[in-house]
Amino acid sequence: MSKSRTLRDGLNGSEVIRLVGAHSALSAKLGQDAGFEAIWASGLEISASRALPDANVLSMAECLEAAAQIADAVDVPVLADCDSGFGGVGNVAHMVRSYQARGLAGVCIEDKQFPKLNSFVEGHQDLAPIGDFAAKITAAKEARTGEDFVVVARIEAFIAGAGLDEALRRATVYEAAGADALLIHSKLSTPEEVFAFRAAYTGALPVIVVPTTYPQVTAAELTERRFGGVIYANQGLRAAISAMRDVLGQIGAAGSTHAVEGSIATLKDVFALQNVDALLARQERHDALTAQYAALG
Repeated sequence: MSKSRTLRDGLNGSEVIRLVGAHSALSAKLGQDAGFEAIWASGLEISASRALPDANVLSMAECLEAAAQIADAVDVPVLADCDSGFGGVGNVAHMVRSYQARGLAGVCIEDKQFPKLNSFVEGHQDLAPIGDFAAKITAAKEARTGEDFVVVARIEAFIAGAGLDEALRRATVYEAAGADALLIHSKLSTPEEVFAFRAAYTGALPVIVVPTTYPQVTAAELTERRFGGVIYANQGLRAAISAMRDVLGQIGAAGSTHAVEGSIATLKDVFALQNVDALLARQERHDALTAQYAALG
């Protein structure tokens, strides 16, 4: 089964599929090892890993390379955060062909104007005209190869302060345009808005949420309320920042690594994540074959 089909089936399954944010091959492997069913190639995480704002500063090629490295590193599906599609319908079509060719299971595009601004940054959030964004969804679907590659339409109506009715209106149009799933976003400290959307939405598409600002909600509760997916979009990056800041601060203050050695990963852990054992096994086989073929001469 293809990774795209696995992702599609997961979003339409009886239990919510859990995706975790990643910005690198290493962070994706850690997410897979933790048991998440899929990976979210996060625009915020990828931008932050370059110490840049999540505001379309990186090009499509730069985001694609990061997402492809993530997809290459794991066996589970990877859904790529593609902001507002990197431009118009032509850009979106090129994006889909490129991401699919590099092994991504699907893409998610949001209905904000280019250049977008991260949804949690204070400031005005401009929604794209509904017709323009729906045309991007159709362009994405027409550009894909086969029927499995997943196109997610991300609705930013709550982020922009446009309300439930606008979110539902956009959901209906995006479903008609061919979206495979909807992502409904909110920055409230409770899941009130996304729960209201799920209760009122009568369409057939799975609905995904990102509980960054309402962490109290559980996957079990989301399953009960008929959501299709949940994305833990940036907690891994934030944990890494806190851990590195703490450890490096201790080393700098003490002038020694002694105090932190017991709390950081061992080199053995690092080598395991790098698949060093597989490398050594290949080298051993190569050496044996070299000796065998040399003897024939």
